[in-house]
Amino acid sequence: MEDLVQLADEQAAKAAASAHGRSAHLLIHDGPLRQTVIALTAGTALDEHNAPVAASLQVLRGRVSLTITGRREELSTGQLHPIPQERHGLLAHVDSVVLLTAVTN
Repeated sequence: MEDLVQLADEQAAKAAASAHGRSAHLLIHDGPLRQTVIALTAGTALDEHNAPVAASLQVLRGRVSLTITGRREELSTGQLHPIPQERHGLLAHVDSVVLLTAVTN
């Protein structure tokens, strides 16, 4: 069993040390299910990309914007948001860690 608080701490430290300001750890890979802890430093973005079959984003710490086809949904610690099947991106307003749950195929 993984400790999400510890993983968030580890990934936040790796993101802070990274020249790109981000770090990710694949937590669960079970068939089509993927859960990934992603850390982003303040101002770091994940460029717009295609959505998986189904996905959600939970903010473990910080404040981020999920950008979906030109609009922004701002999320903060503890919030969970479904990711629609549209191109989307992610922007960290402050140092942040999120849990991405995705179903592929």
